[in-house]
Amino acid sequence: MLKVKVTNVGNSMGILLPKEALGKMKANKGDFLYLVESPEGYTLTPYQQDFEEQVSAAENIMARYRNTLRELAK
Repeated sequence: MLKVKVTNVGNSMGILLPKEALGKMKANKGDFLYLVESPEGYTLTPYQQDFEEQVSAAENIMARYRNTLRELAK
């Protein structure tokens, strides 16, 4: 467990994450991190929670309209 301190950042509040934490999340300057609420509290993650659902929906649409998409790509 890593301990971080809440501090003023301009007119907002923020935390500074240690390089060790950013390295494990493979996060770099400018990347987005997501704060996900769960029954146990909050989790900070570099992955968008509903991204898998979006990819699945896109794959379904691409499969259904395969021929149409092929013609549009010409």
